[in-house]
Amino acid sequence: MNLEPTVLEGAFARLEPLSLGHVEALCEVGFDPDIWTWMSSDVDSPEKMEGFVRQALDAQEAGTAVPFATIERSTGRAVGSTRFGAIDVEHQRAEIGWTWIAPQWHRSGINREAKLLMLTHAFETMGCLRVELKTNANNERSRRAILGIGAVEEGTLRRHMISKGKRRDSVYFSIIVEEWPGVKEKLEESLRRPR
Repeated sequence: MNLEPTVLEGAFARLEPLSLGHVEALCEVGFDPDIWTWMSSDVDSPEKMEGFVRQALDAQEAGTAVPFATIERSTGRAVGSTRFGAIDVEHQRAEIGWTWIAPQWHRSGINREAKLLMLTHAFETMGCLRVELKTNANNERSRRAILGIGAVEEGTLRRHMISKGKRRDSVYFSIIVEEWPGVKEKLEESLRRPR
């Protein structure tokens, strides 16, 4: 699998390899508590944002993640972060997750295009046979969005995680390589439609 950090660029979004150099820009947009409602920790200070980025970079160093800063292409402004994680080279699979976008960029097309860019990279460059996505079972918006990109819901892992001191059930979704051409066509069509 090709795990080299790279820039992925579309019409609305540019995904840049995440670095500590992004921390300040992510702090400018990343402290809204709504962003962290469904995440496993809250990020509400520059120190915590740096910790979030360092954790992603440590996973990259270990060969289990490829993290990105999500950039609004028209302005060059950082608006969030996402990553490939739980990478399993032997079984040619990766998870897309750890994703957040500042609320003012919700429904802008940036997150949907970021998923298209990442899925294209996963299946056409990294050599993935399977891409996974998961979310808190109570996060209805995220569940709808994952289904909306064409992923298949596989089931719920009960008491899967401890999130902010509470037991969390996680719903898993996947896209497999045989499904990718249809998913890609659907995503490209959705990005051509006016919002």
